[in-house]
Amino acid sequence: MLSDEVAGDPMSERTWVRSSVRKLADGLREQGFPVGNNTVWRLLKQMGFSMKTNVKTRRGVTRDPAARDEQFRYIVSQRAAFTAAGLPMISVDTKKKELIGNFRNKGRAWCRQPLEVNEYDFSSEAECLAVPFGIYDLSKNAGYVVVGMSHNTPEFAVTSIARWWREQGRAAHPGLNQLLILADGGPSNGSRSGAWKVYLQEMVCNPFGLTITVCHYPPGCSKWNPVEYRLFSEISKNWERSPLRSLSIMLGYIRGTTTTKGLTVRARLDEGIYKKGKKPTREEVEKVSLTSHPVCPSWNYTVSPAR
Repeated sequence: MLSDEVAGDPMSERTWVRSSVRKLADGLREQGFPVGNNTVWRLLKQMGFSMKTNVKTRRGVTRDPAARDEQFRYIVSQRAAFTAAGLPMISVDTKKKELIGNFRNKGRAWCRQPLEVNEYDFSSEAECLAVPFGIYDLSKNAGYVVVGMSHNTPEFAVTSIARWWREQGRAAHPGLNQLLILADGGPSNGSRSGAWKVYLQEMVCNPFGLTITVCHYPPGCSKWNPVEYRLFSEISKNWERSPLRSLSIMLGYIRGTTTTKGLTVRARLDEGIYKKGKKPTREEVEKVSLTSHPVCPSWNYTVSPAR
């Protein structure tokens, strides 16, 4: 029941549950388990959850809570449908940008002498600014991270997805022509971005014959996106305390990220230049073979190969 209820912070080990104890107990009783609220409370504590106050992370939430809850239910139904059909599902997002250089990285570790780093984190003293775009394969428990050196744009995001499918995805899911993408509303993969949809068709759907279903998490709910707490959080824990002094060191830490549940991660460097502000024409957007879903149509749609 918690598989679709848990969210997490990509920069720490904090996780939390969306539904209340009462709602979880009601769900268990509907499945034939005669339990009360206290039993659910005790089970949550055994799983490492406890009651804590809110922590401000970002502004902006969905104005319509009913639409938000409907979208969460729809994402659960889409995931269930793709799982039953054995079709691939990925969760995508851009991780926090990282300054590459001798800069402080949060965290502690056992050592005889602390590592010396720069006193200030001035971007002018950095080798470059790294932009990691992550792709998490839900069924394979496998991550794929493309580290860019330019801007976080729709072109960069879709180029990374195309590269994942070409190098890893189609080998892991041979003979399949449908893909579910779970995304938030960030600048590179937002539901209102026409460029995101145009590039999906031009770079992924048409070349590989893929039909892509995209489901966006509501505004302010990105931390329920699995890539955040199943991939990014593990990467952050792996390189905590260690200065990311070069791109090769950063890529090494990403590739070395593993978990006891079998997570594996591949990483690639993208030295391409992606210009900000590139917008497709209205004609290009209208040519996209896009079908909106009846439930929350602005957040759920399917992009098919051009006919």
